[in-house]
Formats: sequence, C-alpha cells, structure tokens
Amino acid sequence: MGERILIHCDLDAFFAAVETLHHDLDPTVPLIIGSDPQNGQGRGIVSTCNYAAREYGVRSAMPISEAWRRCPGQPLGPALYHKGTHRLYRLAARRVMSILSEKADRFEQASIDEAYLDVTRRCRGDWHAAESLARDLQKHIMADISLSASFGIGPTRVAAKMASEARKPGGVFLVPPGGLQEFFSAHPCRAVPGIGPKAAQLLGEMGLMTLEDVYREGPDFLSQSVGERRANSLWRILEGESSSEVSALRSRKSIGKERTFPRDVEDPSVVMEMLGTLVTRVTKKLQSLEITARNLEIKLRYQGFETLSHAMSLAVSMDDEEVFQRLAPRLLANVYDIDRPVRLIGFRLSDLEAPPNRQATLDRFDH
Repeated sequence: MGERILIHCDLDAFFAAVETLHHDLDPTVPLIIGSDPQNGQGRGIVSTCNYAAREYGVRSAMPISEAWRRCPGQPLGPALYHKGTHRLYRLAARRVMSILSEKADRFEQASIDEAYLDVTRRCRGDWHAAESLARDLQKHIMADISLSASFGIGPTRVAAKMASEARKPGGVFLVPPGGLQEFFSAHPCRAVPGIGPKAAQLLGEMGLMTLEDVYREGPDFLSQSVGERRANSLWRILEGESSSEVSALRSRKSIGKERTFPRDVEDPSVVMEMLGTLVTRVTKKLQSLEITARNLEIKLRYQGFETLSHAMSLAVSMDDEEVFQRLAPRLLANVYDIDRPVRLIGFRLSDLEAPPNRQATLDRFDH
C-alpha cells in the first residue's frame, strides 16, 4: 500500500464558538465556558474558552478561580462566563461530522470537535487535490453552520494532527511525505502528541529541545535519554512510520475502572482526586500487560443516576500515565457540572494495541 493521505479537522474553540453564535456574542470579548466562577471563589474548572480569553492566559482544565484572577468577569473585568450548553454542542458537531464524512473514504470522529478523514482514493493520491478538498470543506462548514475549522494534511495521524495546529485558527496546512523531517524539525519536542511536560523536560536536560535536535542526535542517543521503548515510539513518528489508520470501527477491547462513592460527592477536589487515582490504576494495568491505548473515556454519574461520558481518540497509541493524567481533567471538564453531586466516576482506555505475542492477553479485555 502506498502513502495514505489523511486530513485532520479541528474545530476552532468549538464550545465557545457555538455559544457565541447561539447568544450572538461579540467574539472579541473574552468568553470562558465552565463552572460558576462565584466571583473568583468557585471550585470548578474551565471547560474551554475563546481566543480572546486565551490572550489573558486562560486555558481549558484551569481552575475557574485562576481564570477569574487572570480575566475577571463583567463588570469587574472584560470576560463573560457561561456554564455551557452541551445539547447545542452535540447538535453542531453532528452537522459538521455529516459534512466531513460525506467526503472521506474512511472517517473517524476522534472527539466532539475533531475528526480524521482518509481521502487517498477520493483524491487519487494527489496531495494538492487533498488540500483543495480541505479548503472546500472549510468553506462548507462556515457557510452551513458559521463555524471556523482548521485542517491538517499528512501521511500519518500525528503529522495531520500537528499540521492542523500549524495555522490556527481557520488555517489549512499540508505536510507531504517528503516534507516530514522539515515539518517536524521546526517544532519543539513538546509539540508531539504523547510527549508531556515531564518527558519534554527530560529530553531538554539531554540537550534535545527541538525535534531537529532529535534528528541530529539519532535514535541511539534518544534511547539513552528516554529509554528504548519511548525512543522507538518517537523515532517511528519522526520517520513517518506511525499509524495512518482511520476507522469508524474502534476496538471494543478496553481496560477501565469505576468508583461509586459511599455518599454523593459535592466537593470537586474529591472528584478530581479520585479521577487521578483511577487513571493511575488503569494505566498501571495497561503497562503490566505491555499494551497501549489510543482512546480515553470519562464517565460521570450524578445524583439521580443521570450518566454522561466524554471520549477522545489520540493521534498515537501510548501507555504514558503523564499524558493520561493531563488529558483526563480536560475530558471531565466537558461533562462535569460542579453544582450537581456526583455518585460515580469512571476512566477507561480502549482501542488497545499489542504485539502479536501479546494478542492472547489482549483478547481477554473484550468489553
């Protein structure tokens, strides 16, 4: 099989953009979606924010009190704080995904606001045709639902995802197979999906600040820096040998844990602490089986037994607890209403991958 042509679509500040449209807000005014800030005394977290708020240093999964400190709400400051309307987000996402899926040979919704498209056959292997298709899809989404989207095109999932970040918001960026090293070299190590702050710090201590440094030093030096397993994974990404699979049929095999609280919990710090514990336990099980996962899912059950979940698909399969611990609160922010007592919380890893000699072990986890 020749090179695959993959497109990654990422809707720009999606929740905030939907709220802006629905409430006819000024996009230049900072908008922060999340728990009630309670004039800076709130205990919840930021779900997301628009680009105007990001200029104040506000980020998703940040404590809502810290967001208020950096960008107070009106009339004390410039920001608008909204609780969020998940029904609207689901409706908007459904319309966008319908537009995208119609133009793909294979389609995979990675999360509520991002997707992968394999367009190899549709574009007949022509990279410039893929770029034109991305721009047409971008225009279609804007015309149909007035949402901005960024597109990345590349031969692997990682390359396409990183390319979609290259010209945000509202950009299209193409990384052809022959341009992988040039593209990757311009990025810090931290930009690679799966390299968290601790791993980036470890690489930096060995003089590997950018991916250009990694290319220069080579795989042997990389193994000495971060260990053979992580080095092999990163080197495969840089050589364009990481996954190019796009599939709507994600693996049903999974590993997960849930915790039902003895009493419904109202304190967000208790919920967050338990989430961290579950992430650790599930990741250790994953690592003990010497397998990796590409899909993360959070499950939350409120008092009254209403159950919500939120999932995301990673660009590369991994077993890195640091990355899972960083992403889990962001997933939680999409379903957590701080004003409602929590009965149960769960964390699950799925779309598991294993070497052939581990497949029998993996088959035990058919969810």
